[in-house]
Amino acid sequence: MVPDEAIDRAETEARAYCDALDDVDHVDFAEAFRMDDVPGEGAEVFSLMRESALPSGEYVRRFFATGDERSG
Repeated sequence: MVPDEAIDRAETEARAYCDALDDVDHVDFAEAFRMDDVPGEGAEVFSLMRESALPSGEYVRRFFATGDERSG
């Protein structure tokens, strides 16, 4: 699976999960990691839920998309 497809599928599932919960918002942020081995269908390798008083965009900017990430 290519990263864009993995992210699309993860976001779709995350939105549905958040919609089923009270007082939970999806912050429209997802990451994909290349794995050397192929996980089984629906395998989850990482998930995070955290309480915050910050609006979702500010939360992502403060904790995830800071500009200091190293990727490649």
